[in-house]
Amino acid sequence: MPDMMTDRLKTLFVSIAAALTFSACASAQIDLEAGAANFDPTLPDAVVEYGGPDPLVIETETGPVAFTVELAESQNARTRGMMHRDSIGADEGMLFDFEVEQVTSIWMRNTRIPLDIIYIRADGTIAKIVANAVPFSLRPMYSDYPVISVLEIAGGRSAELGIEPGDLVRHAWFGTVETAAETTQADAPTADEGAAEPTEDG
Repeated sequence: MPDMMTDRLKTLFVSIAAALTFSACASAQIDLEAGAANFDPTLPDAVVEYGGPDPLVIETETGPVAFTVELAESQNARTRGMMHRDSIGADEGMLFDFEVEQVTSIWMRNTRIPLDIIYIRADGTIAKIVANAVPFSLRPMYSDYPVISVLEIAGGRSAELGIEPGDLVRHAWFGTVETAAETTQADAPTADEGAAEPTEDG
């Protein structure tokens, strides 16, 4: 009889321990989900992850200009943007992915530095540029056209580099990145062109 009681007590203790473990895990999961739901990416000390850095090129009338960009792909990254930053490099930027082509707007809440806001269509062409957006302004700046992305660069750089609406943005998101093979093929002479004919002097 004592052995049977011991076995039953052991079974009872194991069951209680398992229940307590499950309860603790469930509580931790609830706390985790609640924390994620309450996370505010706009707070100064919030830690937000960005993609990249990626190379990005804009084809202007006077030639290509290159940038290195962070990628705002998640909702938290899009919400945070470039808030609370004190500077941005002349050839740096942040590229936002809105996932769906639509008329959108940007504001400068908690943004300390002037920025050029470049709205980009799904095909990679620039739809509109808002130059030198005012720091901390809550005024919405609309794209006016359906766009899928925004590139933010240092204020005034668009004018300095000759970037204008209609220019093509080369980045993988838009399918506009030339491969080495495509570049070589584009530069090669066609069959009609052939090799240059020698002149009478040469």
